[in-house]
Amino acid sequence: MKKFAFGLVVASVVVNAAANAEDVSDKISIGGVVAGSAQCQSVSDAPGFGSACGGAVPFQAGVSVRPSQFDEIFVKLGFAAGNGLNGSSPFAVGSWAADLEDDVKNINGRNRDYLLAAWYKHTFNRDNHSAVGVTFGIIDSTDYLDENAYANDEYTQFMNPALTNGPNVFLPSYDLGAAVEWDRGQWSMRGVAMNIGKNEDGNNFSFVGLQAGYKVKNGFGEGNYRLVVAGANAEFLDPTATSKEARAGGLISVDQQIGNRLGGFLRLGWQTDDAAVDYKAIYSGGVDIKGATWGRNDDNIGLGYAYLVGGNTGISNSQIFEAYYRWKFGEVFGLTADIQYQHYDNNAGNDPHGTVFGLRATAEF
Repeated sequence: MKKFAFGLVVASVVVNAAANAEDVSDKISIGGVVAGSAQCQSVSDAPGFGSACGGAVPFQAGVSVRPSQFDEIFVKLGFAAGNGLNGSSPFAVGSWAADLEDDVKNINGRNRDYLLAAWYKHTFNRDNHSAVGVTFGIIDSTDYLDENAYANDEYTQFMNPALTNGPNVFLPSYDLGAAVEWDRGQWSMRGVAMNIGKNEDGNNFSFVGLQAGYKVKNGFGEGNYRLVVAGANAEFLDPTATSKEARAGGLISVDQQIGNRLGGFLRLGWQTDDAAVDYKAIYSGGVDIKGATWGRNDDNIGLGYAYLVGGNTGISNSQIFEAYYRWKFGEVFGLTADIQYQHYDNNAGNDPHGTVFGLRATAEF
């Protein structure tokens, strides 16, 4: 608890400084996010677990250096105090997708702490309508795959991982790899290849992901329609822990503006279950309601629901609902009141269910 309180003090100092952050020069800029969250849970049918509260303060900061208009060098560091409800919750899906204290240490078994990203990017401008970017170094696959306008940022949007990314198409972060980005008009392509130090089984593995995207502007507004396919080699234990299997999956990710005050998103995903996986399919969606409806232009409400079909580890299905209201104060600060409900049907034994109440404060610079 002392460590968490210390983190709050550090975060407060950083936020005060961040509010006045500016580009160092036309070639160097800094940016980042600091957030503090407190969550409390009330659970039932979960022996060994009960009412509990937890907090965490993650802080991430990045520096971008642009030697030319076609080149960029980027480094991002991540720190955190506290692990929230991790370790206190009976749910297979956590209540906050942020990188918490344990997540920023010994990242992917590489014996590397706090360094989240370090990459170099070169952009080839083929013409006025087409561009190709190539990046290599320590990268995050979620920077390129499964983007979504309304459900992709655990610091300003939904907190639950099932609504932040599609957990059935596992997207590794913060390890060695390369990415290619191609944009031409309304079409885009993304490709990612990574080598990950260790998975949960302690094995090194290789990952490949591809995304095709199409952007539309119609009578409703702007929308994005994406297809993601991803896979990894046979370094994942099967349910009996006697053999290693590969993993592969696909995901459809959609976000669509609906007029000036409403937006919606949808994710449909599936994966193979030769390896041990909690879920083999996910169906999620929700709406974003702009605050202009009630005279608070920068505020918004998010409502999201996810139905996850169990895999081969004993979960039959899970249902997750989340609702939040976010107040925006100026260009830097945001405050979110959040509520989540999770219900698990297991193949045997208890069926844990319960509610998580949360409050999150965020500053972006």
